[in-house]
Amino acid sequence: MNKIIKPKVTLVGAGPGDPDLLTIKGAKALADANVVLYDALANEEILTYAPKKSIKIFVGKRKGCHEYTQDQINQLIVDNALTYGNVVRLKGGDPFIFGRGSEEIEYIESFGIPTAVIPGISSSIAVPANQGISLTKRGVSESFWVITGTTSDRKLSNDVALAAQSSATVVILMGMSKLDQIVALFQNESKGETPVAIIQNGTLPNEKVGVGTINTITKVVADNGLSSPAIIVIGEVVRESNKLKNFHQEFISNKVYARE
Repeated sequence: MNKIIKPKVTLVGAGPGDPDLLTIKGAKALADANVVLYDALANEEILTYAPKKSIKIFVGKRKGCHEYTQDQINQLIVDNALTYGNVVRLKGGDPFIFGRGSEEIEYIESFGIPTAVIPGISSSIAVPANQGISLTKRGVSESFWVITGTTSDRKLSNDVALAAQSSATVVILMGMSKLDQIVALFQNESKGETPVAIIQNGTLPNEKVGVGTINTITKVVADNGLSSPAIIVIGEVVRESNKLKNFHQEFISNKVYARE
């Protein structure tokens, strides 16, 4: 007698990089998966929570190198759910923070397939926190912006210019290729001395952090070879981090360090 397939898709946020920052609920969902489709920013160590016999499919995207288009990913999720039943779609960070998670859910549900969402710890908050950077702090920052550096048409988000006019902390994801433009927008608002931290491979053993100001950060990046994936944090809260105090004392010297 053939087993009845009951399709279901669970969208799971993998967290910022460190596999220990996966949620317990996310680990439980993986344990029940027949198929896992995972992204480039989802740590592969997390796949150990899935059954050994489960099918693992890499559908990651990196700049200039896409394993699958988004449309192909959407169809893969549906096809695997209809064929194998329980699918986990594993996405880095939180799937609803620039992760196109809502698009995938809408497509899956158009086929009548039940879905569930398990939030992940967003890199936009966790990566700065790991460096002692509190995005809000009484008397320093009352709010924060989280902005994509690169929009769907490959341009810098217009919101960066608006954020530069505010006193809020600004966190920019996927913005390294637009760093010169970002710097220019803040300089236009006379914020050249505003502290900046760039955190590459946040929460991972090969994490690197560059610290400077709007006026010096491009040199920090060039001198130390910082690149994507990285998060840009702009605001006075960077100066408030106890973990980065030694860098603040010599801000103009373009400091960087790597975790060993």
